[in-house]
Amino acid sequence: MPGGRLTQQERQQIALGVADGLAYAEIARRLDRPTSTITREVMRNGGPTGYRADLAQRATERRAHQRRQAAPRGPQAPEQAHGRDPEAVREYEETFTTVLIQTGTPKMMARVLTCIYTSDAGSLTAAELARRLQVSPASISKAIAFLEGQGLVRRERDERRRERYVADNDVWYQSMIASARGTAQLAETARQGVGILGRDTPAGVRLENIARFVDFVSESITRAADQAREILHTQPESASDGTGTPPGGAAPGLES
Repeated sequence: MPGGRLTQQERQQIALGVADGLAYAEIARRLDRPTSTITREVMRNGGPTGYRADLAQRATERRAHQRRQAAPRGPQAPEQAHGRDPEAVREYEETFTTVLIQTGTPKMMARVLTCIYTSDAGSLTAAELARRLQVSPASISKAIAFLEGQGLVRRERDERRRERYVADNDVWYQSMIASARGTAQLAETARQGVGILGRDTPAGVRLENIARFVDFVSESITRAADQAREILHTQPESASDGTGTPPGGAAPGLES
């Protein structure tokens, strides 16, 4: 399997594959690259709807130039635990941050959230965040205030009475439930239109079908979130079998 940076020709092949609707795994297979490399490349350069090979090449060259310029300044990157590849970790953090931004999270808030989620402790102090991101304490304070307001982080005191910011895993459950409620409201609104436009009219039929579809999706999301909630608070078994399956072979509450 080839290593090193993606070439411009490979990026052109990625762009063609994305345009053709190929799965990242298939594009990776054709290029003899890890799927994670393709996923990271696309997500950090416009996503599946905005990826362009020439723009991705220029953006990569620009980032490399910026890193070379920044290298002499500031502290060196901290040594990675567990024998991790620092470059792979940094690139993954960029990818995770990009995905958060694309879901609507402001950039600094996304960077802070990524730092917390990718830390082994699952929490960081303001000083640790400022040091890792090389930004001012004021920027961290503003980001934390936003994330707290969204229910994405909470504050705890450690044994040294320092405030630590913790990414609450249950936020993913709450997010799914909020999404389900939003779609349920859409279904209710569509059904109001059926009553106004007439059940037997083309517009009424269209709105009724939308309501039925959205109802099904909303109920499925809620049911799946309730059944899988425990996953967010359990320690996975050793990944020796490569499946990452929770104890018992299935997600808690999910029948095969």
